[in-house]
Amino acid sequence: MKAVMLAAGIGARLGLAAQEQSPKVLLHFGGKSLLQHHIEILKRQGIEELVLGVGYRHQDITRQIARLGAQDYVRTVLNEDYEEGNIITLWSMRDELCCGMPVLLMDADVLYDAELIGRLINSRHQNCLLLDRVFDVGDEPVKICVRDGEIIEFRKWLSADFEYCGESVGFFKLSAAIAEKIIHQTGQYLSQGRRLEPYEETIRDVLLTSPRGTFAFEDISGMPWIEIDFVGDIERANAEILPRIRAAEGHRRESIMPKRDIERLETEQR
Repeated sequence: MKAVMLAAGIGARLGLAAQEQSPKVLLHFGGKSLLQHHIEILKRQGIEELVLGVGYRHQDITRQIARLGAQDYVRTVLNEDYEEGNIITLWSMRDELCCGMPVLLMDADVLYDAELIGRLINSRHQNCLLLDRVFDVGDEPVKICVRDGEIIEFRKWLSADFEYCGESVGFFKLSAAIAEKIIHQTGQYLSQGRRLEPYEETIRDVLLTSPRGTFAFEDISGMPWIEIDFVGDIERANAEILPRIRAAEGHRRESIMPKRDIERLETEQR
């Protein structure tokens, strides 16, 4: 299985000066770029390849891939019209998604515990979303609404009666057939001139028109992750989320490794 990741945007909502603004996937947390975090996690989880949809300052991303020695693992696909919206980046990745195999579709601007990807990959569901019930209600989060165990809405704006809802992490496991339907729907949007629609709308259309049980979710409530949209998200990622991720990783190591091996690993990492 490969991962297809959307990483073309400018990240204008961060509000940084132009000379300070790098692609969000190159922001650093704990001494590593988001890109390096992605690569290390996806490799550990057995993902065979990472394909990045790039645009804004894509040369910087290419150089970082080379610095990490990851040219054999990471490929890039250029979206020259990256300023128009992420649905264009999704369309530029159509051949990667329509590959005849299951794929992971991921937002690039997320810092997360590796266990989230593990839950997604190992889910028994072919088409799966990640749902976090602990979130700040508002218009910003993309919400997954559930009734009778089924997803009945997937959108920022709520209009359905539901039992509960949670925030979408922005990671999706898709079967080959559903990935092709999403790309077909994306093509329909673009043929209608809907180039500024969020790409999640195409997923929503396929989700709501598919037979019951086609899509499911894994509840990852309480696990550490954060989407980086605003400067405050960077601050929270460093102060709160990263320490929680490290604590979770340490706990997992302690449960499977002898103490002397943990000490050796920590020495090597220093």
